[in-house]
Amino acid sequence: MPVAEVAERGLADWRTIRRTGMRSVCVADRSGPEMAVEAAKEALRAADAAPADIGLVLHASTWFQGHDLWAPASYVQREAVGNNCLSMQVGQLSNGGMAALELAVPQLQAGSGPHSVLITTGDRFCLPGFDRWHTDPGTVCGDGGTAIVLSRAGGFARLRSLVTVSDPTLEGMGRGDDDFAPAPLGTRSPISVAASRDHLVREVGLTNLLERLQSGQRASFDRALDESGTKAAHVSWFVLPNLGRPKMDAQFFQVLDIEPERSTWSWGSQVGHLGAGDPFAGLAHLVRSRALSPGQFCVLASAGGGFAWSVAVLEIVEEPPASWHIGD
Repeated sequence: MPVAEVAERGLADWRTIRRTGMRSVCVADRSGPEMAVEAAKEALRAADAAPADIGLVLHASTWFQGHDLWAPASYVQREAVGNNCLSMQVGQLSNGGMAALELAVPQLQAGSGPHSVLITTGDRFCLPGFDRWHTDPGTVCGDGGTAIVLSRAGGFARLRSLVTVSDPTLEGMGRGDDDFAPAPLGTRSPISVAASRDHLVREVGLTNLLERLQSGQRASFDRALDESGTKAAHVSWFVLPNLGRPKMDAQFFQVLDIEPERSTWSWGSQVGHLGAGDPFAGLAHLVRSRALSPGQFCVLASAGGGFAWSVAVLEIVEEPPASWHIGD
């Protein structure tokens, strides 16, 4: 949906949307798990992975998955894989995809069992509980599903490093000073991230909060580059969250000294924030646009409430084919 249509339909104030720098956003009528299944089928075909090759299915999400007291990871496994391995749902909000990657790596490093792990994400951000234009000011959320296959059996990219840094003292950014509710949406509907965030700002101060957010992102970034044995100057592409431009400047471009032209921002500004799926969707975009070549390094950076920051460094070791997957 183009942002001009958003304003015309009265979904959001034009000035508010314009400040984000977003040009359009993905809007779907299917649930997150259904979109995750489609992404998973595509990833499995690309990886030429049979059900017996998958030893773990991890599904990450940020928002409601369409049913109460339900296991969406099992749905993804049933519809896309069809085996009986372990499947798990991963939280960690917008960092959920990278958190799933953290869980997948030791599973593969153990060296026993099937050689591949399927990771999916899927979210549809819609009313009555979530207003994609207003729930999180400065971020416009888009709908979509993503999937990758991480494998010991090879692939076009090698995972050189993966680092996550957390600061649980910032969990109040999503809780505020509200009482614990007895049911979902028991405090307010639609959800207001701003209301919870404002309480933490009053508690710790805006400058202090921004410094801590930037410090966590910088720490994960520096450690991941150091552990990979490469430098930022040698990285060809940075896959970053699809946030509004002011947030991108404050949390990524300025603090990490990244030129927007070396990032996925131009593409992300047409998609919206896919919750846990930004890193994998951004990587898929680079592959499909033939932006990656052997010898290049690509960084995936992510952040999510709690608070946690993750950075992965990939080395492109083969020409990415039309069918692609990541090798551990």
